[in-house]
Amino acid sequence: MYVPAHFNESRTDILHARIAQYPFGTLITHGKGGLDANHIPFELAAGEGELGVLRAHVARANPVWQEVANGDEVLVVFRAGDAYISPSWYPSKHEFHKQVPTWNYVVVHAYGRIAVHDDERYVRGVVGRLTRTHEASEPEPWKMGDAPRDYIDTLLKSIVGLQIDITRLVGKTKLSQNKEPGDIRGAGEALKARESHQIGDAMLGRVERNPE
Repeated sequence: MYVPAHFNESRTDILHARIAQYPFGTLITHGKGGLDANHIPFELAAGEGELGVLRAHVARANPVWQEVANGDEVLVVFRAGDAYISPSWYPSKHEFHKQVPTWNYVVVHAYGRIAVHDDERYVRGVVGRLTRTHEASEPEPWKMGDAPRDYIDTLLKSIVGLQIDITRLVGKTKLSQNKEPGDIRGAGEALKARESHQIGDAMLGRVERNPE
């Protein structure tokens, strides 16, 4: 990924926080069948290993777990928002007419070594933790014990666990940092007016912290 210095985000804690907030990642592999991409939710164990560990599961019918070998290098891409930016939203455009369209976005690339865990105990742990995390905000959180045990046992046999020991994290935060504060504010406010709060709020927050 091309990362100009002004868009670079290298702080591990920030990148971990983004993965935790946006855990639905794209797993990119290059196994026996060639390049492949799978879209799956991940659990991040930030305190394990040098840069953290990712855990997930896939359907047993998904060939990805058989096409990779333990230790293969893989890439997981986590997107934390994106938005089109019109040059008309920059106040300077109306004065100098020297602006063009662009696309702002926040993304994390997690490189690592994959390992397949085809055992029920591992898979049960991953499913249980993912469920607790994503059900936590529900008024009455669903838990695995709410379903018949034999039903859950059968489903667990139909999935396979994956673990990725992270070896490198690359982060890019493209929020018009190469523009003047007034232009960043103008584009951020335009996004919020169009209900694109994710990137709009991030742009406005950045310019408020660094007004000059």
